[in-house]
Parts: sequence; C-alpha cells; structure tokens
Amino acid sequence: MAKHDPSTPLGDDDRTARQERAQAWFASLRDRICSAFEQIEQDYTAAHPEAGAAGQFEQRPWTRPEGGGGVMSIMHGAVIEKLAGNISTVHGEFSPQIRGQIPGTKDDPRFWASGISLVAHMRNPFVPAVHMNTRYLNTGGEGGKRWFGGGADLTPIMPNETDTADFHAALNTMCDGHDAGDYPAYKDWCDEYFYLKHRDEPRGAGGIFYDYLDDGDFEGEFAFTRDVGETFLDIYPKLVRRRMDTPFTEDDRHHQLVRRGRYVEFNLLYDRGTTFGLKTGGNVEAILMSMPPEVRWP
Repeated sequence: MAKHDPSTPLGDDDRTARQERAQAWFASLRDRICSAFEQIEQDYTAAHPEAGAAGQFEQRPWTRPEGGGGVMSIMHGAVIEKLAGNISTVHGEFSPQIRGQIPGTKDDPRFWASGISLVAHMRNPFVPAVHMNTRYLNTGGEGGKRWFGGGADLTPIMPNETDTADFHAALNTMCDGHDAGDYPAYKDWCDEYFYLKHRDEPRGAGGIFYDYLDDGDFEGEFAFTRDVGETFLDIYPKLVRRRMDTPFTEDDRHHQLVRRGRYVEFNLLYDRGTTFGLKTGGNVEAILMSMPPEVRWP
C-alpha cells in the first residue's frame, strides 16, 4: 500500500473512516482488558476464599458538553486495589491559551482525539503498578496534523529485575516487528518523560513512549499502535499472576503507599495527558482516575 503524504489533506471520507476504526479498536481493547483482569480476580478468589468476592468492573459513561465523551471502567478487587481504564473520543476547538501549542492548531483550533488510558494499582506491593495509553489525534481540519501516540510503562514498588526484563523484552520484540517501532528511541523517550525532576529520580522501571507518529503510513502506524495494546495485554497479566501470591508485611505496605506518592506527584506536575484533559474541558474524574486509592507522604 502506498504511503499517504502527510502534507496532502485527506478527504472527509478517509478521515472519518480512520477515526472510526481507531475509536472502535480502543473500545475493543478495553473490553478484552476488562475480561482478562476479571479472570485474574476470579482465579485468585477461588484459590483464596478468605479474600472475599472477585472484583468486577463498573462502567461509568460521561459526556463532554463541548463534544464527545467516553466511558470509565473502574475495578476494586482482591488482587487489584484499583484499576481504572478510560476510553474517550472528544472533539471541538482548543481554548486560546493552548491553541498553537498542539501540532496543527496554529491557524485552526479544531481537534478530534480518541484513545484508551489505563492505570493499575495492586494490593500486593510485589505486583508492579502499570500504565498503558494509546491514542489517535486529528487537529487543524484538513490542513492540520494527524498522529498516533502512547506507550506502556512499569512502576514496581519492590524492584524485580526479572519482571522488568520480561516487560522490556516484550516491548522490544514488538517494536522490532514494525517499521514504526524504534525500541531504543521509545525507551529513551519514556525514561526522559516519566522522570520526577524535583526529586531527580525516575517514576518507575520505564517502558516505551512515542508521540506525533505520522510518517504517512497510516496502516503501519495503526498496526503498531494496536500491537502496543496487544503486547501490554499479553505481558502484564503474566506479571500479576507471577507475583500476586507473594507474602508481604505491614512495612512492605507502608513502603508501597509512600512510593505511590511519586506517582501522584508526576501526574499532577508533569503529565501532558492530565494537562490536555483539564484544558479541553474533559471529565475531571476520568482525567484523575490514575490516582491511587490510598497514598502516604511521611
């Protein structure tokens, strides 16, 4: 298939079809993620009746008055202390204070954005927290910009070299299978992005991060973005199952809650998705869904 020249405007039919395909993919990925984690809950509670009932997702639709909306999926369970997954598709115009800061909006403030964002905080401190996000954006109308972005990163409370190596190996292998994949560059981008400058420390063990992916090969870039989600869905549940029975102490739990504070600090101070959502009139609860349910600052 010939590549599309990014400088050549797409027709309305092409643009709409691509948007619909991306939006449908994010929703289907959400459904499969929910199914996988509900199965983890069922398996764990079947083996540990004392843990109580298995967690199930509660879905909360929301509407954005300026255009679009989404659905939050929230779980609180025996293994998963909080897992929040949001799919959203929003459109409208950027406010004057941020138009021009987003590619393609210097002369035209219109935008369309769809994506999935997931954050999991686990009860057991030996099970790493995780974040995954993929998205597709169109800005500036026909003469604007279209791109994919996203990634996945691991935040262990108790660092484990095996888990980290397996997580990175899965992402590396996935990237190697795509022209759009560049594991070394995306790993470095992730390490640089998820960094707490005020503490001079990384948020976690890293992963991959990419943005503004638009080299004129929509099919290839869409396939890569889908595979980010597929790879996350394959590797992370394996890490959860590997560590969810590990014994832990009250001191381990205290350490977990303190380390979660770093997660909160990053998301409030540096995360671009938080800023984007709040400045485009998004659902505040959905934007802040990544926050852990319990945290301590000593």
